[in-house]
Amino acid sequence: MLGSHKIIAFVATRDALRAKVFYRDTLGLRLVSEEPFALVFDAQGTMLRVSIVQQLAPAKHTVLGWDVPDIMAAAQDLQKAGVRFERYEGLPQDELGIWTAPGGARVAWFKDPEGNVLSITEF
Repeated sequence: MLGSHKIIAFVATRDALRAKVFYRDTLGLRLVSEEPFALVFDAQGTMLRVSIVQQLAPAKHTVLGWDVPDIMAAAQDLQKAGVRFERYEGLPQDELGIWTAPGGARVAWFKDPEGNVLSITEF
């Protein structure tokens, strides 16, 4: 039923200005519009709505992720932009925080200013 329709991604923030700076300036997403209840970004053809909320309890799992062709380059670029990669006990991660999954995918996690967990993955 919905397989032929585009998906819209959502993430929440309590601080619209801080979210705008992070998603636009740090991650490089194009800001499409600022609405009273959300910031709207274009994430390579996918709409990302950063909902402005009064209260937020960030999930402890990944809520948004990007499929990147070269995770080392992407991680280095993000690190230069001020992104700090997360370290997880029990996962062997390299110096940048990249973990290689048993199937061969390589993943690194980081958080937005609200503590939402985001990731980059090279499949």
